[in-house]
Amino acid sequence: MAFTCWLSRLRSSYSKTITNLRTSFFHHLRTQGANTTAMTSPYHFSKQNPFRFTCSKSLLPITLAGSLAIHFQSPPPLCDASLDSPGIGGKGSTEFVVKGSQKHLPQELIEELKAICQDNMSMDYDERYFHGKPQHSFHKAVNIPDVVVFPRSEEEVSNIVKSCDKHKVPIVPYGGATSIEGHTLSPHGGVCIDMSLMQNVKALHVEDMDVVVEPGIGWMELNEYLEPYGLFFPLDPGPGATIGGMCATRCSGSLAVRYGTMRDNVISLKVVLPNGDVVKTASRARKSAAGYDLTRLVIGSEGTLGVITEVTLRLQKIPQHSVVAMCNFPTIKDAADVAIATMLSGIQVSRVELMDEVQVRAINIANDKNLPEFPTLMFEFIGTEAYAREQTLIVQKIISEHRGSDFVFEEDPEAKKELWKIRKEALWACFAMEPKYEAMISDVCVPLSHLAELISRSKKELDASPLVCAVIAHAGDGNFHTVILFDPNQEDHRREAERLNHFMVHSALSMEGTCTGEHGVGTGKMKVSYPLFEPAMHFMKFDTYSFGALTIVTKDFHQPFWNLMSSCTMPVQQYAAYKFKGKGHMT
Repeated sequence: MAFTCWLSRLRSSYSKTITNLRTSFFHHLRTQGANTTAMTSPYHFSKQNPFRFTCSKSLLPITLAGSLAIHFQSPPPLCDASLDSPGIGGKGSTEFVVKGSQKHLPQELIEELKAICQDNMSMDYDERYFHGKPQHSFHKAVNIPDVVVFPRSEEEVSNIVKSCDKHKVPIVPYGGATSIEGHTLSPHGGVCIDMSLMQNVKALHVEDMDVVVEPGIGWMELNEYLEPYGLFFPLDPGPGATIGGMCATRCSGSLAVRYGTMRDNVISLKVVLPNGDVVKTASRARKSAAGYDLTRLVIGSEGTLGVITEVTLRLQKIPQHSVVAMCNFPTIKDAADVAIATMLSGIQVSRVELMDEVQVRAINIANDKNLPEFPTLMFEFIGTEAYAREQTLIVQKIISEHRGSDFVFEEDPEAKKELWKIRKEALWACFAMEPKYEAMISDVCVPLSHLAELISRSKKELDASPLVCAVIAHAGDGNFHTVILFDPNQEDHRREAERLNHFMVHSALSMEGTCTGEHGVGTGKMKVSYPLFEPAMHFMKFDTYSFGALTIVTKDFHQPFWNLMSSCTMPVQQYAAYKFKGKGHMT
């Protein structure tokens, strides 16, 4: 059975496969002990002397083979660990572990799931562990799913949810698993619904510029399908992300400055409610003034309202021409000031991306590049050839007024693709600097006018830290990320990483910003997000009751609510655990 489910994962996209290989590779490097002699790290990086590193590329095949072998071995049984163990987040520990209680699945439920899913179901430990441990997150849970199912249709999803509702068993739908905030954890065990077999394009309406898809399809695979029609879906989060999870977290990406976030690009949804009923949130019309905007309510709900089984997306024409430009600055504040000035100029750029000198250094190490190691801005201009070049010249003038240098631009398709590829793989590049470390990634967003101040303040704090920290920003809309590399075996590293994360979050909140611009709340931002929603908590709670979301919630109201939604599944309403102890009452 485990082999059958492994084959289903193998059928997923090329990009997802590459992502998992890289994850295994870096996980293997990070977990090797000091006494390991059979394999050496291909890179070594020191913050004090950043140019001291060695590269042993000949070891790469051996390393990949070893990492795959480790990947398919049985890891330590997280589900059997004591909740009070200091090693897994007990008192005095800063390890990021989500606690929960786990009950054995009723045999009746197991039989019902077998009848629904037939061979597309697994209770194999390796399969459950794979789905219970995030592939891109330092968050952990004390439990893993009791069973993993692979539905092939909306009807199967509905029947699975009905059975879980009847037996009051929590659900964790699972898509690309690219969340870095622990959305796909299973702290209470239960049933993991892997949506990877639901990847169909159900309908394409070229004249209407929309497409109807199932939630398991990745955005990269969707764009490959759309390219022959001259269309594309403009949101571009990390490689491997699926449409269902992108809806659940209201994600965006580097193109959001031009095309908006997920809420602006979804026309309608089909959702399986917690009792198994299926609802459609809207028609295919581009606008409607009839009733509540249920589509926008579900988008970003992170698992509290239902399982997404179908998505109708708004598409865009592939631009006739584009220009990618890069330039360097002496300070990160200068770079942020240019991003703001560019947006205020009225130029409709499609991308404005910022990287600090640490991130550029990581890219050089990981990709054997020789980019100038200074704060760097990357732009993309689209339109006709004449219009794109005109925009490029205007921005070049703005850059010259803000101490910018080394302005270069590319129009060759392959060169442009390579530039955006290294930007998209920025996180993996950071691991090349410290292969044995884990990464805490902060994701904050502020009004554009506060971006330069926030980045400058954060950068000063990061540079003073003994940890290696890199800054990456979607500078055109005030959203920036920090990759904080830390040794998971050193408690002082954990505490320092958490301190830096809190510093940036609270700095953003003090500037009328948010603790997450696009990654979602998950488990990582639960505590810091609650103050944002406290006044509206009764209304949020009313919404979940209206959708019947508490029909399969765990009885322990102090634990996170049930997990739902493809790929990104930890609910926003976890915050209620801090204030609510019963139905509709506040303590």
